[in-house]
Amino acid sequence: MLNSLYLAIDALLSCKDHVIIAIDGPAAAGKSTLAAALCEEYDACVIHMDDFFLPPAMRPPERLNEPGGNFDRERFLSEVLPYVGTDFTYGRYSCQTGLTEPVNAQKKPLNIIEGAYSIHPDFAGTYDLKVFLDIDEKLQAERIVRRSPELSRRFFNEWIPLENRYFEHFNIAAGCDIVLCAEL
Repeated sequence: MLNSLYLAIDALLSCKDHVIIAIDGPAAAGKSTLAAALCEEYDACVIHMDDFFLPPAMRPPERLNEPGGNFDRERFLSEVLPYVGTDFTYGRYSCQTGLTEPVNAQKKPLNIIEGAYSIHPDFAGTYDLKVFLDIDEKLQAERIVRRSPELSRRFFNEWIPLENRYFEHFNIAAGCDIVLCAEL
């Protein structure tokens, strides 16, 4: 199935100057790993949705009650989407410092937006290819505990339910061109 992704990217690159793909899916599904592999294969520009974590001051209950409301989509819309395919700078929000640090994105033929919420309906029409990377709940839990034991409770009680509500409300997987499943 991964071969279909490479074939689709190759086909798009053969007829377009720059291609924008999105990789969405649950926590620990392997989105960042897949983006890194594609970056290595194609010398792509990768932009991580984790850089658009919603700062605490922007988290009133009504915002968090919106499906997909827990990331800074307004900043993503203003700082990234108009400029993808050019050299530009955007801000990476740091949860540790609470500050936004500059990131320089380079003009590349292949541009990858990876992370949960990357296929939010506010970005409709932006992408040449939409990929959903799914994961079995048991494997997801194992990966989260292994990767971040100190934050695993927050993942299970807070972040994963918010992601699932977003996926279900907007039927994200059904709107994707390619759906892959994480493997052991």
